[in-house]
Amino acid sequence: MSQLTLSSIDSSLVEEISSKRNEPDWLKEYRKNSLSIYHDLPAEVSPLYNKYTDARRMNPEQVSLSTSSDSSVPDFLTKRLDEIKNEISIVQIGSNIYSINVNDELKSKGFVISSLDDALQNHSELIQKTLENSNSKEDKYTALNNAAFNSGIFVYIPQNLTVDKPIHLVSCLSLDGISTISRNMIIAEKNTQVSVVQELYAPKASKQQAYLELLDTRVGENSKLDFTTLQIMDQSTVNFSTRRTHLAQDAKINWYLGLFGSMLSRYRLDYDLNGTGAAVNDAQVVFGNNDQSFDLNTIVNHNAQSTDGKVVEKSILKDTSKSLFKGMIRINEQAAHSTSFLSGRSILLSKGAKSDSIPGLEILTNDVKATHSASVAQMDDEQIFYLGTRCLSYSEAERIIVEGFLEPLSRTMSHQVRAWISNIIESKWANKELTINMDENLKAIVEVEETRYNENEEVEQHYKYR
Repeated sequence: MSQLTLSSIDSSLVEEISSKRNEPDWLKEYRKNSLSIYHDLPAEVSPLYNKYTDARRMNPEQVSLSTSSDSSVPDFLTKRLDEIKNEISIVQIGSNIYSINVNDELKSKGFVISSLDDALQNHSELIQKTLENSNSKEDKYTALNNAAFNSGIFVYIPQNLTVDKPIHLVSCLSLDGISTISRNMIIAEKNTQVSVVQELYAPKASKQQAYLELLDTRVGENSKLDFTTLQIMDQSTVNFSTRRTHLAQDAKINWYLGLFGSMLSRYRLDYDLNGTGAAVNDAQVVFGNNDQSFDLNTIVNHNAQSTDGKVVEKSILKDTSKSLFKGMIRINEQAAHSTSFLSGRSILLSKGAKSDSIPGLEILTNDVKATHSASVAQMDDEQIFYLGTRCLSYSEAERIIVEGFLEPLSRTMSHQVRAWISNIIESKWANKELTINMDENLKAIVEVEETRYNENEEVEQHYKYR
């Protein structure tokens, strides 16, 4: 088993990964071509963003890569894995698939949840099509993932299937310091409905460790996918993720992204609305402290008529943390009667915190509605003073203002997701270990969230137009 750093990655590692997995010749060639592209591309392809990006904080001299890694479960994760042992789930430790749980009834209906290696053997045509549709030239780290992925998760939902319970995708970096490059795929055929919860963890490490992900999602005609990502990795790590979603006619996706951990998070999210009536609702929450850095790039491509896109990003930043939100709405010639909204908003809790927002529009047809907005603000002294007159401390006043800042975004999420995010934020305020274990504190939050928004239509109208 060879081990290299990211700075010295070459064709030998790619060949070793491919040979160990007994991959077909087309995939070996695909990896080599992607590696060549990776070496040629800069960290940020667009010159507009070069001066803003923190991607270079990932130290290629420290990020170690190998064909395999330690599969031991870290102590902090044991309780969580016990909680979901009877749920539909797949657990990835480093580059290894630790466990898969799915009932026989779902299997009999054609539902698949497996490692990418197994999917390559059983669904080779589908895997090949998905890989070949990934353009490595669009992004340096897309190319890296296509070249050197050493693990992956595959989820397939056949036609006309509704999965009532959430599918849990749990990924944790290994204890031996080896980084993970994961190639994940979720394919939902027509007339399906499913909810996916992705949890990202990492143990404390003495050197930089990375979770590098490329996620392809396809949502078929008249299907609905709810996808939640909660990233609570240790701040010694880096987390790069490139995500591409293709939506067919009348397909809908609700994407909830909560970024709380790692020293550097770089996320690129591309939505291709390819069918009439396709819709995406993307809600992103960032809470940074210490010297954390968050780089988010969201692109909504309207490629068909009457499509709908909504992206709302909100950042809360303390100490010397930073966030960068880059957003682009593209409405192409064939996408008349489409609507799209893009918003990036940040609140700074410390003088050393920094946030940049760069929204954009490319409108190539008439009869559409597209808007974007961006704002960065410090804590309002008048609000702090008012809450102080109500016998609240400065810290308590900050927390209430932050809760109000996130409130409109929270209302689009399920009560369980709101409870998880609320609990993680509470833990971060108190400098506790970030977790979503179902302890008494989280159970209490869930109970509140279950009854929080049970207003009637009249009250809803009041909130809407207040």
